[in-house]
Amino acid sequence: MKHFLSALLFVMPIFTSCSSNEHSYQTIKTSTGVWELVWNDEFNYEGLPDSTKWSYDIDGNETGWGNNESQFYTNSRKENAWVSDGILTITALKEAMGGKEYTSARLRSRGKGDWTYGRFEIKAKLPTGKGTWPAIWMLPTSSEYGRWPASGEIDIMENVGYDPDTIIGSAHTQRYHHTIGTQKNARIECKDSYTNFHVYALEWEESEYRLYLDDIHYFTFKNEGTGYEVWPFDKPFHILLNLAIGGNWGGSKGVDESLFPHRFEIDYVRVYKKMNNETVK
Repeated sequence: MKHFLSALLFVMPIFTSCSSNEHSYQTIKTSTGVWELVWNDEFNYEGLPDSTKWSYDIDGNETGWGNNESQFYTNSRKENAWVSDGILTITALKEAMGGKEYTSARLRSRGKGDWTYGRFEIKAKLPTGKGTWPAIWMLPTSSEYGRWPASGEIDIMENVGYDPDTIIGSAHTQRYHHTIGTQKNARIECKDSYTNFHVYALEWEESEYRLYLDDIHYFTFKNEGTGYEVWPFDKPFHILLNLAIGGNWGGSKGVDESLFPHRFEIDYVRVYKKMNNETVK
């Protein structure tokens, strides 16, 4: 979830509507193939997030996660991450903790859900308001090519509260990242991301990965065949779900403290492998 302030590649001014495969999600067919479910959390329970699928990422609290973020991510605290009525809710509160002004949660599937290639669907409703920075993204489970950005990062969805109608998808690699002005990313307009649920999806294959908002394909990142500096995406990655507050990007126009609490709601997380494709692992 590294910030970037340079111009994004392009804008697609498309109004989208929510689409999902509620009744037949075990096997689905898209324009790119047939996909079989291999891992999911439908959040059909009540309590803390399922500990067999999720853990809490708290390792960067003291350093601000490299982005000067203002929240303190908590561990197994129901006020910040709770499942009820079929929804996982990540809540950001205005309360001091751990030397920070706000609390929130950052969940990850590392060691409990790690994949190389597949289709990843997350149905979510976003918070809004200056200072919010929700994200759905993936990091390498083992940084075999080196520290960020050498081992890669896939941003399936990012949004900042001061630009609430814009969804951003990105790739970060050794050759392409914002700190040297070569980032690869795109954005798509979604006027109701904070009032309705939408499906944010990644289709990741050996030759490229593609990002979708509902059924709309808006970004492709290609494997150029030139090595890990461009394509480190041949190793296992895991999913992260978090709601940051402030930071270099999310807080660049300030934080509106009158709007708390903020809620990032996730209806489901589903992971598929492509059928009849021996490269899917």
